[in-house]
Amino acid sequence: MMTMDKHRETYREEAYELLSELESALLELEESPDDPNLVGRVFRAMHTIKGSGAMFGFDDIVAFTHEIETVFDLVRSGKIAVTKNLVDMTLSARDQIRTMIDGDQADETAKQTILQAFRKLLPDKGQLNETIEEGSAIHNPQSKTQDPTVTYRIRFRPYPDIFASGTNPILLLDELRALGPNYITARTRDIPPLEDLEPESCYLFWDIILTTSNGVNAIKDVFIFVEDQCELRIDVIDKCGLVDEDADYKRLGDILVEKGDVTAEDIKKVLGAQKRIGELLVESGVTDEEAIKAALAEQQMVRQVRESCQGKKALASSIRVASDKLDILVDLVGELVTVQASLSQKASVQEDPELLSIAEKVERLTADLRDNTMGIRMMPIGSTFSKFKRLVRDLSNELGKKVDLITEGSETELDKTVIERLNDPLVHIIRNSLDHGIEPPEARQAAGKPRQGTVRLAAEHSGAHVLIRISDDGKGLDPEVIFQKAVEKGLVSPDAELTDSEIFALILAPGFSTAATVTDVSGRGVGMDVVKRSIEALRGFLEIESEKGLGTTITLKLPLTLAIIDGLLVQIGKTHFVIPLSSVDECVELARENVQDAHGRHIMKLRDEIIPYVPLREMFRINGGRPAIEQIVVVELNGYRIGFVVDQIIGEHQTVIKNLGKVYQNAQGFSGATILADGTVALILDVNGLLDVARMEEKGN
Repeated sequence: MMTMDKHRETYREEAYELLSELESALLELEESPDDPNLVGRVFRAMHTIKGSGAMFGFDDIVAFTHEIETVFDLVRSGKIAVTKNLVDMTLSARDQIRTMIDGDQADETAKQTILQAFRKLLPDKGQLNETIEEGSAIHNPQSKTQDPTVTYRIRFRPYPDIFASGTNPILLLDELRALGPNYITARTRDIPPLEDLEPESCYLFWDIILTTSNGVNAIKDVFIFVEDQCELRIDVIDKCGLVDEDADYKRLGDILVEKGDVTAEDIKKVLGAQKRIGELLVESGVTDEEAIKAALAEQQMVRQVRESCQGKKALASSIRVASDKLDILVDLVGELVTVQASLSQKASVQEDPELLSIAEKVERLTADLRDNTMGIRMMPIGSTFSKFKRLVRDLSNELGKKVDLITEGSETELDKTVIERLNDPLVHIIRNSLDHGIEPPEARQAAGKPRQGTVRLAAEHSGAHVLIRISDDGKGLDPEVIFQKAVEKGLVSPDAELTDSEIFALILAPGFSTAATVTDVSGRGVGMDVVKRSIEALRGFLEIESEKGLGTTITLKLPLTLAIIDGLLVQIGKTHFVIPLSSVDECVELARENVQDAHGRHIMKLRDEIIPYVPLREMFRINGGRPAIEQIVVVELNGYRIGFVVDQIIGEHQTVIKNLGKVYQNAQGFSGATILADGTVALILDVNGLLDVARMEEKGN
């Protein structure tokens, strides 16, 4: 029972990937409706979901997918054209399948509506003479008699471990039988002696002679979800009188006559009765492996349709691992980093050459293990980008706009945790761009723009960060309107002098919106404070650039990983803190005369630049005397430089991030904690949060 549950969960995981592939293929098919490769991708995804679902007891999914698959089989054969309506219907069906896989209660009315829409596309309403509930094969030989009838020889050799995936080869052979007259021979020569036999291994393989008018694709589809678990060879051996006269290969009937396996009179009788060569083989008793093999060898042009697995297939180059196991591995590596730091510190104190040598080796191995483990967590962001094509398509239709989504840098890798938490902020930004950024086609045309708007989603690496830019060529932000709205809300004074960047940052304030009306889709600014908090929770920041009439660009700067970071270890009194090194620009000294020169204001002059700073000792209310010379850690936030004053800078520190727990989840200015080599705890500072706290305290004063 546990094994079946495990297989069903594995099916769900694979089905989610197939549904993503299905959605991607459908969106591409809408742009290129005549591309047979895209039609094939859609059909294969459907067929695999259905076939694998049947093996693991998802009968409702099998029944539902059955008719959609039938329609796309007709699309493949050119009997149904790809239209926008067909793509819309299939996307709706895809969503319905996702609901059923999730285990949610399906809306039967919606399900039947989708099925009825697909049935109307069938040219012959009687084509499906078996009920959907029976889950019958989609290929009906009688419905395709106008197609050429071909005889194939199929070698199906499953790998010994095929049973481990829950596959039953007999069911595949049953599906082949539905395609036309056939003769199936089981080959038993690989079965070992009883004492060597493994009960869970498959030793049988099969040779099949099949005559069908369904085409080679129908045969491929039978094996589509076990293609990497078997050897499969499909050869054309006869076209039953329809062979091109210019073809330079002999028909199987001629070869059998020459070999003496049958007579010329037998061939004439068979052809006169309009029988197929496959039937002749059965009636004549020519089932011997060597006789058939010799006949095939003499054909000058054996059409090898498919050989997906030749010889022993190489071992799989990748494996599927549950994310919770990966998280445990990362936690263990983090603990190892902490222990290694303790070992290095102990070795340096004792000054034992042998111990120092061991500590250095452990440090090197730990660093390699850490980097490799972090690499395992890295995923290309393209998997997230691809989801937004559907979002843009659906919203464009809903809003009556024409919008094209262009993605760049899909191969850029980011920590899986960051990617998972990035989805909602990106959805909100893109919805805003479509709703209040991109103008209606008529307005764009009047402004001299193309009727179709463009949203560009791009990602690139920048040091220890990834930059994600969401750009649109819409109407942009109006600084004057934003400023007036901010004055009305009391966010700024009427005589404040702000740059455009500072004005655009105002839309990130809670509840701020310049929209005249709030739509069901979004309102530019509504909820942008939530987006800002989400990005800052990832230790990133958000920047807005816009030009009125030309468009808006929102840039997200995010760390590559959230598990282990390089930090700058600092000290205030006897307490240690860690500042993320990726945020640090430089470190400078702050002498008491510098404080006096500023007349008590928290600013300093650094190379002709005035930099404000925050005294962390005062903010954290740490008792004790200040040193004569303090240190300022200068960081860059949203394009601005600001300093944080500490007593002493210890140096760089490999920081394993630990959560603070629920008790401290509302503490501002801290993003976590880490354990130092001596076992003490150091808080990790959130520079964005610290700046917000400093601003609130300044307003309170």
